[in-house]
Amino acid sequence: MLETGTVLVTGASSGIGDAVVRSLSGRGLTVIAAARRADRLARLADETGCTPLTLDVRNRDQIAEIGRTHDIDVLINNAGLGRAMGSLVDADPDDVERTIDTNVTALILLTQAVLPGMIDRQRGHIVNISSTLALYPGPAALYGASKGAVHKFCRDLRMELAGSAIRVTEINPGRVATEFYDVAIDDPDLRQDLKTTGITELTPEDVAASILHCLDAPPHVNIHQLELAPVEQVYGGARFTPIDRSDS
Repeated sequence: MLETGTVLVTGASSGIGDAVVRSLSGRGLTVIAAARRADRLARLADETGCTPLTLDVRNRDQIAEIGRTHDIDVLINNAGLGRAMGSLVDADPDDVERTIDTNVTALILLTQAVLPGMIDRQRGHIVNISSTLALYPGPAALYGASKGAVHKFCRDLRMELAGSAIRVTEINPGRVATEFYDVAIDDPDLRQDLKTTGITELTPEDVAASILHCLDAPPHVNIHQLELAPVEQVYGGARFTPIDRSDS
């Protein structure tokens, strides 16, 4: 990994983002921790020495300002959320827009904002936090579609940047013990049901370690994609859900 330079981590006030900031601290880098919750960022800065940046990733003016005022060498697009996780049929259109704006549009615009400087300096690494739901079917159409877009964006961006020294990595975690469902689900019973898995889930620190593994690869190595999940979580196979035809 770069011995000096600036790293921007979005969604840094909790979960994976918080763990990444803590893991990067003390490595001679300027670590900018960006999130909406200023109080948590202030506490994180006190504990790690990071530079706090209060940021709403849906604010395009703030994103553009980052590109103008900071030379970002590593961008870790971690900010994301999942709304309308229960059913697209019942989804509030505002939740649909918020999910796409946060998970897809903001990620693309932040990448766009920092890429010119990376190309000029001939060094840089874009790390996008996606999900296993970008790769496998799941009963969360909106969230899965947003992460599927991130997956395709990573692959195509690598082709666009061919001939440059810029690396692009997609991280696909399975179930992680974070505040994700606390934000995603309003109904307390459904929220508790989805949060109770009975397995040993990944921790934010597990994901942070995987991100650092990709960052620490030799400069000539690009880890395109890294998928990780709890041992007790598997994918594939068939699921059969009979239709109730009693009234037909």
